[in-house]
Amino acid sequence: MSDDPRKSNFSIQPFKNPVILDPGYADKTWKTLEHGIRNILNDNYDGLSFEVLHRNAYNMALHGFGEKLHSGLATTVTTHLQEVSASIEAARDDQFLEELNRRWSEHDKALTVIRDLLALMDTTNVSESHKTPVLRLGLDLWRDNVIHSKEIEARLPHALLRIIQRERMGEVIIRDSVKNTKMLMRILEPSLYEKDFEKPFLDDSAIFYAGESRVLIECCDCREYLKMVERRLGEEKERASHYLADRTEPKILGIVEEEMIAKHMRRLVHMDSGLVSMLLRHEYEDLGRLYSLLRRCTGGVSTIRDLMTSHLRETGQQLVTDAGSSRNPVDLVRRLLDKKDKYDKIVTGVFGDDKTFQTAVSTSFEYFINLNSRSPKFISLYVDDTLRKASEGAGGKDDVEIVLHKVMTLFRYLQEKDVFEKYHRQNLANRLLSGRAVSDDAERNLIVKLKVECGHNYTSKLEEMLTDIKFSQDIMRGFYASQGVDEEAGEGPTLAAQVLTSAIWPTRPSTACKLPDEIHDVCEKFRAYYLGSHACRKLTWQTDLGTADVVVTVGNGQKHGLNVSTCQMCVLVLFNSADRLSCKDIQQATAIPLPDLKRCLWSLACVPDMNVLCKNPMNNDIAEDDVFCVNDNFTSNLFQVKIDTAAAEEESEQQEIREKVEEARKYQIDAAIIRVMKAQRVLNLNSLVTEVAKQLQPRVLPDPAVIKKRIESLIEREYLEDNRNQYQYIA
Repeated sequence: MSDDPRKSNFSIQPFKNPVILDPGYADKTWKTLEHGIRNILNDNYDGLSFEVLHRNAYNMALHGFGEKLHSGLATTVTTHLQEVSASIEAARDDQFLEELNRRWSEHDKALTVIRDLLALMDTTNVSESHKTPVLRLGLDLWRDNVIHSKEIEARLPHALLRIIQRERMGEVIIRDSVKNTKMLMRILEPSLYEKDFEKPFLDDSAIFYAGESRVLIECCDCREYLKMVERRLGEEKERASHYLADRTEPKILGIVEEEMIAKHMRRLVHMDSGLVSMLLRHEYEDLGRLYSLLRRCTGGVSTIRDLMTSHLRETGQQLVTDAGSSRNPVDLVRRLLDKKDKYDKIVTGVFGDDKTFQTAVSTSFEYFINLNSRSPKFISLYVDDTLRKASEGAGGKDDVEIVLHKVMTLFRYLQEKDVFEKYHRQNLANRLLSGRAVSDDAERNLIVKLKVECGHNYTSKLEEMLTDIKFSQDIMRGFYASQGVDEEAGEGPTLAAQVLTSAIWPTRPSTACKLPDEIHDVCEKFRAYYLGSHACRKLTWQTDLGTADVVVTVGNGQKHGLNVSTCQMCVLVLFNSADRLSCKDIQQATAIPLPDLKRCLWSLACVPDMNVLCKNPMNNDIAEDDVFCVNDNFTSNLFQVKIDTAAAEEESEQQEIREKVEEARKYQIDAAIIRVMKAQRVLNLNSLVTEVAKQLQPRVLPDPAVIKKRIESLIEREYLEDNRNQYQYIA
């Protein structure tokens, strides 16, 4: 109604006379529709007027004949499908699936057309009377009349499985004929799909792959077998995407994994061509394939990891315990670093940076590096070699940094880091005193790395050694300034003294040596200068640590500059005033202990191309009665020649360092025990040993028996009290 008076009121009224339909209207109309539906079901669209068919279906539904329309459709489709079923049953062999697929395609297409024709019935009458919608009705009737036909129901699964089997065997098939599985997914309930097709399909697949894997494992090597498994997985995945339900794909892939991988994975990795061969031959592509396939199965990754760990430990143990390798420690450490690089790349690039593999590599290296008690020494020698070569221009600053970064990885695996510190301090002393340090920055960078790993106390002496060298340079400049002499151009011997703090530098019993008078005078002047400004200190000359540059003139007048030790210099100077001297005469003149003197003379007289002295009799043994003279025939292509002194017995040196380390550990363990007990006051034995080991771990992994001995020592000295296995700190 409108409030506007200018507009008249109106309303919609029903027809005064109701529409009366012909009593035979429904039957006549249905016959027309039935004829059209039959033609549609038979894929015969010639002469059909969809406009007439749609109008008839619409009118029947509109005038209340929806029930008749629905039941008539069901009857017509059922009759048609019975004929279709008979046609499919008559087909033989490969024609069976082709006929089924053709008929299903026609039926599926027809259902879509019929649903559109009966749209009003589908949206109104069906929902009001709770009837099955047209599309679902057509699928159900196909299922009941075709798929559940006794003969088709028996033949279909076998036919589908047979053609899939043929495809697996390499035969090219028409995949449209296998797409009947998609039809089964649409018309069957999930439980029926699984029962009628999926279960037989999976069972048949398991039998096939079990048989194939047994044959392949006997005739193929690991690489070929893995490629075949990879191919089979790809085929099944593709097959599933074409004509299997989504939920079937993981199941069929699981069958392949179980039959071809899980049941054979231990044999695969242990084959002659398996994991170890791939590691040795750097076959990383095959190694990656092995990992990606075995990781699909429970226990696959651990199987690879366990064998890799076993192989790594075995080869590592052979490397560090081999006598030949131990004779060249620098090469040994280089090979260890190469091995570490190799396995790091494998873990990162092949095993997806798997943390468990990283841990396995780390624990393996820690295991075999510590099998050799000389590993701390070898690593320190490698560091020394790297820094010395860099000082000679054999490597840039960046190269040194990269190498030192890698070495720190091996250092972390050492359980006796305190032993490394002793050797490293000795080597650093030699580099600094010989002027062979690559640079102050490089040495300090290495010290920083060690400090990060082990703390300030570990590196404090190393830092003070560098400070001493800088301090010594300042002292020497002051000394020459006080003498009014240029240290570069002064006449006579030039002294370059290094003033070292005895408690900081590695010390050994000093070799007594009587210096030549001209050298002795310069040393006394320096002593007087130094003690003049440091009156409370004491200077002790460590002649065994010194070097000297001397110039020698041989018989033909040729001059050579020799870089020798202080003791060697003292020996050579004697020949300025004597042509021939015996070993005994030299020993009396220089006061060098006889064992040290013999090594010194051997270096000067018995080393080919370095024999600045002649020895009589000429052999490799030095006796007290042997006579020495200047070798007038000495020649060298170089003006500057370095003559090293024969090294002392290595075993005695190693034993000495080991004894010093053991002695130092006693104090470290005592201090750790006291720190723990001060904090806890009361602890039982096991807890105390565990806590002390934790505190010492950055530097050393102590033996629990040693910790117990130190606890007993502290009890004897009344720092601790034992009260029935409960230890108490005594303030």
